[in-house]
Amino acid sequence: MKKVLSVVVLLLVCAVTYAGGYRVSLQGQRGLAMGHTGVAMVNNAEIAFFNPGGLVHLEGKLNVAVGGFGVFSDVKFQNAEFGQTSQTDSPTGTPLYLYASYNVSEKLAVGLAVYTPYGSTVEYPTDWSGSHLVNSIDLSAIFVQPMVSVKLLEDLSIGGGPILAIGGVNFNRNLSRNLTDIDGNRSNVELDSQGLTAFGFSVGAMITPNDQWSFGVNYRSKIDIDVEQGDGEAVFSNVPNSPLAPIANGTYDFTATLPLPAEWTVGVSYKPSDKWTLNFDWNYAEWDAYEALDIMFLNTDGSLALESINPRNYKNASSYRLGAQFDVSSKFVLRAGAYFDESPVQEGFFAPETPRNDSYGFTGGFTYNVTDKLAIDASFLYLTFKEIDASYDSYVEGGERVPFGGTYKSSAFAPGLGLSYKL
Repeated sequence: MKKVLSVVVLLLVCAVTYAGGYRVSLQGQRGLAMGHTGVAMVNNAEIAFFNPGGLVHLEGKLNVAVGGFGVFSDVKFQNAEFGQTSQTDSPTGTPLYLYASYNVSEKLAVGLAVYTPYGSTVEYPTDWSGSHLVNSIDLSAIFVQPMVSVKLLEDLSIGGGPILAIGGVNFNRNLSRNLTDIDGNRSNVELDSQGLTAFGFSVGAMITPNDQWSFGVNYRSKIDIDVEQGDGEAVFSNVPNSPLAPIANGTYDFTATLPLPAEWTVGVSYKPSDKWTLNFDWNYAEWDAYEALDIMFLNTDGSLALESINPRNYKNASSYRLGAQFDVSSKFVLRAGAYFDESPVQEGFFAPETPRNDSYGFTGGFTYNVTDKLAIDASFLYLTFKEIDASYDSYVEGGERVPFGGTYKSSAFAPGLGLSYKL
């Protein structure tokens, strides 16, 4: 079963990013094109992600939305004081999504959502100046969620369902700033664990007082992805054969926990005319759940071989999102949007594994209705992060704190394509 889940993760997502922390805001073409808004707008089956409470309002018996994105990202680092420079060479991300709903009656709908709300891939040149913190990381989390949506009143509906989270992580870094074997090769550790599972839930509600206004709220619960003994392996290599070395070469078990924080989204949608729709969403993520990334390396008998304590101290953060849709004709619809995303990283905790500051996202896209039932959806996102001088001050070597910092500059571009179908 674990191998099957690992394959599912690889098929659905290969390296993604980008929002605050390791949050991914690429869950649908129509929503993304409108600044990643949609908690209060019923457009197509993407509403399954934004607000299950709106699922029952979809027209037709069956609605399906499927698509994906290509993510091209870049991170540049420079420390002018020590003459250090580096640039990531991260692989192209390909997050996918699938949403489907079925209206059982006018007051009841059921649905299924498969999406990627969290993930991060960063790949620096091996042995770069910050390699004692990270050489590369590939984190992914796929959510699979069945759901129910019920119309309680003519203008009030609710919905929600359990979430199965399937996660995986691969992480590589050097053991210290200068430890090598006898041949000068840097001592290194690589952790890998795939097919991890955990559970959570989401619930939402939508109020539609008239044809012009609608309001929505959605809550997605916190999920802890736990790596327990036997769930993965850590391979230490190029460690010198010395009693002074922190650990010996070989393969070890390890344990760790990565929280996927809870989040709230509240929004409003307004139709000033038959052709225009305007959206505003406010998203609040409870990032303070991410206090530390502590890794315990275990011997085969379960005893502690080595521990790695890595404080993170994230803070809660908001994003503010605006979007607009214009119905050009019965065949063609245009969309545009923008958002501001606060970084959850606090001063002194800027680790190069998630080099993300406050960011601005600019989006656009369109829908072409091929027939009354089938439509092609397209979108793009350009994301630029504020350039920042920042450091990570909690790395300890030889009993002393050794800060690592410099100037980070990041950006990302993500075009996407999808299909919508209704019957």
